[in-house]
Amino acid sequence: MNLPLVDQVIRSRRKTVAILVRPDGKVIVRAPLRLSREKILAFVQSKAGWIAARKAEAQEIQQQVAHRKRRFAEGETFPVLGREYPLRLAGGPKTGLWFSEGFVLNSENLPQAAALFERWYRAMARKILTERTRFYAQTFGLTYQKLRISSAQTRWGSCSSHGTLSFTWRLVMAPLEVVDYVVVHELAHLRHPNHSAAFWAEVARMMPDYKTHRDWLKKNGRFLTLQQA
Repeated sequence: MNLPLVDQVIRSRRKTVAILVRPDGKVIVRAPLRLSREKILAFVQSKAGWIAARKAEAQEIQQQVAHRKRRFAEGETFPVLGREYPLRLAGGPKTGLWFSEGFVLNSENLPQAAALFERWYRAMARKILTERTRFYAQTFGLTYQKLRISSAQTRWGSCSSHGTLSFTWRLVMAPLEVVDYVVVHELAHLRHPNHSAAFWAEVARMMPDYKTHRDWLKKNGRFLTLQQA
């Protein structure tokens, strides 16, 4: 279905129409199966101003991200649990990437810098997320099957129907309280596998100030990346 202002229409058994402007600026409309093209068009046109504003925001965000892409240069900083640590390039017999009051990379390994950093962050994510998930699960009497570290780019965490919790390794770039929010969010899905009012009430019970951390992630999450220039 071709509609002005819209890149894609996705129909499902939902009851209402919703519009999503993706980070790349594409406009997605989710609509009920039998809703007519005319009604969808009318809804989209009524939201034209909102769509234009969101597309402008997406373009601005893309420009900001482009200016902050990683170059793995001497002195460039990389976040660990919300704190920035500088990178130092070194020579000598020790190879790879290691951490000593900041990141140290053997200059001979510069071509592999992105892979080495991801490996380091993955190991840190495994350690931190295992500890924090275990803590909150025990605190609130929840049981999950297993925990996995993913390379997801569009979501911070997920909870499968079988109780497997997945978290992207990029999450440990964020402050610990933001990490904890994502952990609590996914643990709450063990009781409510949706985003209903009951689900958010459960999140609030487990973390009363969760909105502060959710908002931080919405605002800053796009900068938690190792993308190269």
